[in-house]
Amino acid sequence: MRHGVWMFCCFATCLWAQEATSGFDLKATVSGQVSHTPLLEAAPRSGGPLTGGFRSMLYPTWKLNERWAVSGAIQMHSRPYFYEEFSRAGTGVKAHVLQAHLSYSRFWKDGSVIIRLGQLSSAFGSFLLRYDDARNPLIDIPIAYGYYYKPVSNLGLAGAQVEVTLPKLDLRAQFTNSSPANPRSILDRDQYGNWTAGAGYTIGQGFRVGVSAYRGPHLHRGHRSYRPGEARPRDLPGSAYGIDVAWGHGRWNLYGEWQKFQKAYRARPTFNQHIGYAEARCVLHPRWYIASRAGYMRASAFRRREVYEVVGGFRPNRYQVAKIGYQIQRDPDLRGAAGNAFSLQLVTTLVAVSIARD
Repeated sequence: MRHGVWMFCCFATCLWAQEATSGFDLKATVSGQVSHTPLLEAAPRSGGPLTGGFRSMLYPTWKLNERWAVSGAIQMHSRPYFYEEFSRAGTGVKAHVLQAHLSYSRFWKDGSVIIRLGQLSSAFGSFLLRYDDARNPLIDIPIAYGYYYKPVSNLGLAGAQVEVTLPKLDLRAQFTNSSPANPRSILDRDQYGNWTAGAGYTIGQGFRVGVSAYRGPHLHRGHRSYRPGEARPRDLPGSAYGIDVAWGHGRWNLYGEWQKFQKAYRARPTFNQHIGYAEARCVLHPRWYIASRAGYMRASAFRRREVYEVVGGFRPNRYQVAKIGYQIQRDPDLRGAAGNAFSLQLVTTLVAVSIARD
């Protein structure tokens, strides 16, 4: 299982690019979701337990020639849609440019080199390869990933990246304008360079083991964790390292990640987190599957949190998948089933435009 092309839309782009000299391609994933959870009844939302929402992902690609291309990933979603938004205030529709980059690629029989410059998804970890609802067999995402003060943000980062693939080895290096834990716009103040690197080795057919790490300043002066008397943000490094495993054989697919995060402070003790998850999917029938994920988080500043999710999926055709799932949260601040959620999700994949020239 090779990870030389870092994100799903870029992987699809490269396959398409090898078939045409130039052209334009636009793919999309549209999701509708209904959720029921007591989290919506508690502050700050204090409403009813039922909510509905949508999410769309657009993947435009403009292939200039055999070597050069411009690619993007644009997300639009209603709030609340993601599980982490159930316990946060705010409604409406949000749009994010997750990726918008110029790429240069070279392919040969046993490998490739790709260079990207622009808005990029973080190269840390492995889940962002499966961030699209059409590729994620479950409904929620692992604990370490998200939008609100998570160790690995799903938002894009301005920077540059190099990827190299060999027969069994894949390597990547990324330099960005801010930390994966605290993305900053190129127009924001307090931008500080961060390095991310990763590698993977394919042990056998469908079995890959990878490692990744990042390091660089993690705060800005307006961040909620930046307190009076704290050192300058540039003097407060954040670091992370992780291990990821992927295995697939027959009707089974297994994924897992273990990660450690550390954030330095002067006005208070250094903050440490250990996060991990294991995920499995089993195809019961060409149209049916069942998937589950168990994850945990331990941190030096608060108590342990655990999340368990199980989902059943049905594919009425090759373009759609319907999911029904239930999630259980175990958190000292949540009593009984207060953090649990039941959801229905329908995902549709579209090829909106495809114009190729030889």
